[in-house]
Amino acid sequence: MEFSNEHNELRRTMGNFIENEINPHVEEWEKDGQFPVRDVFKKMGELGLLGISKPESAGGLGLDYSYEMVAAEELGLITSGGITMAIGSQTNMATPALARFGSRELHEAFLTPAINGDYVGAIAVSEPHAGSDVAQLKTTAKKQGDDYVINGTKMWITSGISCDFYCLLANTSEGPTHKNKSLIIVPKNTPGVSVSEPIKKIGNVLSDTAQVYFDNVKVPQRYLIGEEGKGFIMQMMQFQEERLWCAASPLKGMERAINETIEYCQTRQAFGQPLIHNQVIHFKLAELQTEVELLRSLIYRATDLYIKGQDVTKLASMAKLKVGRLTRELHDACLQYWGGMGYTSENVAARGWLDGRLASIAGGADEIMLNIICKYMGTMPR
Repeated sequence: MEFSNEHNELRRTMGNFIENEINPHVEEWEKDGQFPVRDVFKKMGELGLLGISKPESAGGLGLDYSYEMVAAEELGLITSGGITMAIGSQTNMATPALARFGSRELHEAFLTPAINGDYVGAIAVSEPHAGSDVAQLKTTAKKQGDDYVINGTKMWITSGISCDFYCLLANTSEGPTHKNKSLIIVPKNTPGVSVSEPIKKIGNVLSDTAQVYFDNVKVPQRYLIGEEGKGFIMQMMQFQEERLWCAASPLKGMERAINETIEYCQTRQAFGQPLIHNQVIHFKLAELQTEVELLRSLIYRATDLYIKGQDVTKLASMAKLKVGRLTRELHDACLQYWGGMGYTSENVAARGWLDGRLASIAGGADEIMLNIICKYMGTMPR
């Protein structure tokens, strides 16, 4: 994948925004347990950072997905994974299907405000009994006149509290589980929608996560995204963009952990010499940096093929699998070299481990990624 001046300008814009508008406030926001999502999103919207690959007709920049990957990689500069998660949920989880298949009315009512930073979106797929196994979700949307009447519960919904609308996957018929689902936009303020208290997580604390309940919620059938019964296929397509984003967004955060660990080990003395002089340490850090570069190359290759119209399900799944495991290994190793300082809440390695642990669960667990890879390899038992 080759980068143009436009790619580099996007990197600069995103990097400057993070340096000036986000990172100076992260420690204060972490202590408060929340960040001003609407203020941050509005500023990002004004810079065009929430609609990079979205159609120009809806207010987006109309760029290909390589620009989304550049932006995702720069988001790794944010020193709080929760903020990165909230942004990615808006740009690469809740809105891709809406942008690709949504009607002009849906674009005007929901996509354009999301691109401008006036609306916060949330993807509502997982349920208490159906996370990675999307086919087993139970939420229903039944026709009644010109409306859908929605009943069910969604779980682990990022921005579930702060959002304005949900991109909801629900069963709209009694047919086969891969053909009976549809994606529907549900405004959060619709009667019958209720939200739990924030779920207390061990990491990503600045992205609110909640359980959402739908009790005879009525929305117009025109809020359907694309064709009825095509929701599972659309969500699988959406997952590929989500998984590439999930793989790219931690890259620079992992590199930050390596570099700050090097600096600490250069100044920390133990047994008459800097810690970095221990071969086991500088060899391990070199190995981890190599792993990051290999992952970056895989992501770039998958992205290049994706924008050329090829199926990158296997490569995206490999990248998603690798980032989840690498972020655990890398931050755990760096934390060890910090000693007692690594076991403090504001340490770069500790925060990276806590925030990064989700990478092996959200957007498809490691085991699901292995299952997909095996299917593409032809090794699954029949």
